[in-house]
Amino acid sequence: MPVFYGPVHNRVREDTIVRQIRFGRSDKLVSAIALGTWAHGGAKTVGRREVGWAGHDDAHARSALVRAFELGISHWDTADVYGDGRAERLIGGAWSDVPRDEVFLASKVGWDPGPFEHAYDPRWIRQRAERSLDYLETDWIDLYYLHHCSFGPQNRFLEPAVEELERLRSEGKIRLLGLSDWSCKKLARCARIMNPDVVQAYRNVVDDAYETSGLKSWVEKHDAGVAFFSPLKHGLLLGKYDKPMQFGSGDMRNGIPAFRDARALARLRAIRREVESEHSSHPQPVLHALTGYLLADSPSASVLVGQRTPQQAEAASTLGTPLSESEADWVRHAYA
Repeated sequence: MPVFYGPVHNRVREDTIVRQIRFGRSDKLVSAIALGTWAHGGAKTVGRREVGWAGHDDAHARSALVRAFELGISHWDTADVYGDGRAERLIGGAWSDVPRDEVFLASKVGWDPGPFEHAYDPRWIRQRAERSLDYLETDWIDLYYLHHCSFGPQNRFLEPAVEELERLRSEGKIRLLGLSDWSCKKLARCARIMNPDVVQAYRNVVDDAYETSGLKSWVEKHDAGVAFFSPLKHGLLLGKYDKPMQFGSGDMRNGIPAFRDARALARLRAIRREVESEHSSHPQPVLHALTGYLLADSPSASVLVGQRTPQQAEAASTLGTPLSESEADWVRHAYA
């Protein structure tokens, strides 16, 4: 079941351009709102663990890619494991309607170990990078992330992994090195060793360790680019659900207890009404509050928002403006 953000109250102009930001020391200009494609991979189960998103439609997702580009969302984020390459293939199929060299394209490696002892075995990184280039139908990937910060005992797989990324960069196949994780604390620790060009951190208004972990300080000190994923907590914070949810098989949201908690969902609906009243002048009040909160202390960050329909791309295109300090405080307390 797709997450719909709601109608855009004001008509979106065809010349709308999402705010562009300098992506840290890379000096690349990217959109402050990025297009996240985890859901483009569709439903997926690994063992007994549901890791995908049900309710996916390839045609809608492809249309979302094109519409997002038309509206200025030119930072696209994907990974080799999203649908085991399905999301990458969708992007690769969009170049007939979208100019490749006008999209800042990021992908990831390191979640699936394949036939190797560890997902960061350099031989596997090489194989997956080559596959991603093939699926994405491109000669280069602008930003290539190590997908998580689990590098084995004493981080023994970190240095060989980075060395392989540097080889890929010297060959022109990737351009920037990134590091991603659900834990800001792990990111801060490993970034000090790897010194990535960009870090991608899990962050939203209720799960926010960006500053307390020391990651914010590291990013600012080293002029690194930063992207935040799951700003909506997988859609939960939108306050759109009026009853406990059971999603289709293979949907990662089935593993989040709050989606089945009637009291929690009622509380989020109440917060949504408060936010809609407080930010009534914006065409997407809740989305604006949740993403603007993250940009309030990090105006040069790029926030990943899932977009798998053209309507979601249009909603996302209205975003990208940081909240003021007082507005961010209000949002923090509303969701506390």
